[in-house]
Amino acid sequence: MKIIYKIVLASLLLISCKDKLAPVAKNALKPSIITQPTPHDTDDPAIWIHPTDPKKSLIIGTDKETGGGLYIYDLEGKIVNQFTNMGRPNNVDIAYGLKIGDQKIDIAVTTEREKKRIRIFSLPDLKPIDNGGIEIFVNEKDRDPMGISLYTRPSDSAIFAIVGRKFGPSGSYLWQYQLSASENNNVTAKLVRKFGKFSQKKEIEAIAVDNEMGFVYCSDEQSGMRKYYADPAKNDNTELAFFGQNDFKSDNEGIAIYKKTDTTGYILISNQQKNTFLVYSREGSKKNINEHQKIAEFPTSTIECDGADVTSINLGTKFPDGLFVAMSNGMTFHFYDWRIIQQQIDLQQK
Repeated sequence: MKIIYKIVLASLLLISCKDKLAPVAKNALKPSIITQPTPHDTDDPAIWIHPTDPKKSLIIGTDKETGGGLYIYDLEGKIVNQFTNMGRPNNVDIAYGLKIGDQKIDIAVTTEREKKRIRIFSLPDLKPIDNGGIEIFVNEKDRDPMGISLYTRPSDSAIFAIVGRKFGPSGSYLWQYQLSASENNNVTAKLVRKFGKFSQKKEIEAIAVDNEMGFVYCSDEQSGMRKYYADPAKNDNTELAFFGQNDFKSDNEGIAIYKKTDTTGYILISNQQKNTFLVYSREGSKKNINEHQKIAEFPTSTIECDGADVTSINLGTKFPDGLFVAMSNGMTFHFYDWRIIQQQIDLQQK
């Protein structure tokens, strides 16, 4: 009954303040699936691809208030597993094949804001493998972790977590940790890099890594999109691009990268207060790989979207060209057939 009460109350609060939010457009794309609601407040999703049968792939999403946790959904939007009673989990990302003992294990990593740490879980069983959590931003004044994205280096399959926080100094706003197994087969994290400019306007929450191309993108809200090399071995913290400064109504938020090939596709970014997503070329311009101009915009059924993810892998008859998932106020995630998004992009590029 408590869960039902919270869901009803949240819905009433959303209705009562809807005049303060951008309305969903009449031509908003219709989702194929809206997930079962969580008790508190969804924030960020990540897609896990099943190794042998993509139709059995799963969506992992955060429920970010105190007492919330990670929820796993099937492709019908039903909750099939959960890990709860966490201290405000914020963002989540997935990596494949972390070597632990004699095994390679897929992992989900989330920030736990109130506990100043990250949590690491094996997939698809969602079992903690971090000995209770790993503290981050140690000895810093501002330690509240928010955004996270995982980078898998193609040359050696080393896995790194790039973490952002609520507040932090420009130049070292993001911290990067290498993940590896300890002697007791739990996962440890070693700090290997500090980088990232910050406008001081609001915060940097959404982070996304392009493994194949070796870049990391982050949303400096109300400022623009920042781009860096993802590999700490390059020893190069140069800001490669700063784009989209004038493209958003207010906050630039969730980031998803749709990969047509290893080097082509789209960068999708939530235009949060307008309830749309902006589309940028993943490969940049013909002259400059780091020149990202807006090429399309599409309205979604989501309200005030914080986080998103996308895949181009065939997930079955409902999602043959891939799946786009985005968070929405109302404690849900919306699943979209990529084909309807591609139609929008194609129409606007003609």
